[in-house]
Amino acid sequence: MGDVTIALVQTEAATDSEQQRGSVHKWFDQLAAAPHDRPELVVFPEAVMHDFGAADHNLAAAAEPLDGPFVDLLSAQSKRLGSTVVAGMFERSDDPARPFNTLVAVGPDGSLLGVSRKVHLYDSFGYRESDRLRPGPVEPAVVDVSGLRVGLMTCYDLRFPEYSRLLVDAGADTFCVPAAWVRGPLKEDHWVTLLRARAIENTAYVLAAAQCGATYCGLSQVVDPMGVVAAAAGDQEAVVTATLRPERLAAARARNPALTHRRL
Repeated sequence: MGDVTIALVQTEAATDSEQQRGSVHKWFDQLAAAPHDRPELVVFPEAVMHDFGAADHNLAAAAEPLDGPFVDLLSAQSKRLGSTVVAGMFERSDDPARPFNTLVAVGPDGSLLGVSRKVHLYDSFGYRESDRLRPGPVEPAVVDVSGLRVGLMTCYDLRFPEYSRLLVDAGADTFCVPAAWVRGPLKEDHWVTLLRARAIENTAYVLAAAQCGATYCGLSQVVDPMGVVAAAAGDQEAVVTATLRPERLAAARARNPALTHRRL
């Protein structure tokens, strides 16, 4: 297994799905035109298909199936780049009033590799995500990207260490964390602390792609298996690139074999 190049797209989404497809397409144009090697993994934020909007915004009306226009766009662009792509959307469920908050992973051949429906809904800090969305099943979603085993989790899932351990037990050595982390007192500190904690306690890479703008904090970043922030963005739109090195992962797990010391 060789080095794996990744790109995290930090952007602000709108509550217009067609507009968002255009915005996502432009980010793919930028990645395709970049002079460096194209990334093997591209990660977009949570809800990049269509933003949450105001608390009374009808997300059920915006929700799409997994064979809808947003996933079709990801499929075409992943084939164009030859990259695996992870991105957040609202997916129709059998509850017509409450869709899923879903991550899709699309492979470089355009096929759907994995789906992760947000398990822990953000009923916290005065917000109630469960009023508009349905929680997903507690099922770990782990996909292979050039030899790395990438576990998928969405935003608020980050606050639950048992969920990251569920992904590790399913083989994950890297966490992909698309988010729309809301700004607020101490919220930014929680975000960066929890990302490093999940990396350290699981000796795993953490790839966090967040929305930015007036509502969300940005601060997308790559954290290595020893908790070192290897690359990061501020609070503006940006692409964060990094190279994940398997030998760094193996060395961290050899030096800090905490996963082998677990007593359950």
